[in-house]
Amino acid sequence: MSKIKKKPVERPSSLSEDIKLIKMIEFSGWIFLLAFVGYFGAWAVLDILLKISFIDFKRDEVTFAYLVFTGTSAAFCFGLSTKIKNNKERKKEFFLDWLLGEFLFCMFAIFALSAYQW
Repeated sequence: MSKIKKKPVERPSSLSEDIKLIKMIEFSGWIFLLAFVGYFGAWAVLDILLKISFIDFKRDEVTFAYLVFTGTSAAFCFGLSTKIKNNKERKKEFFLDWLLGEFLFCMFAIFALSAYQW
């Protein structure tokens, strides 16, 4: 037996945390994108192509706000994941800016929709 103890190799845990954060943000971007494409695709297929009359897709301000919100949120998520991949040192700053941007975007969308319906 050797009298010298080997020190365990420490791997940087921030790399795995970066990868988990990027994958989580990309997953939420895909969910927003699937919600956008799913609703718009169902509307296009059932309402426009098949002319099914018992399903009534309304073209109103709530539908417009939903489509704008899901599409823009997907774009924000994919943009943030790309930004973090390119500059991992400033990931906390990017993430906080993203959260603030999503919050402000949601507030503006809610206020615009409520003002329109009022």
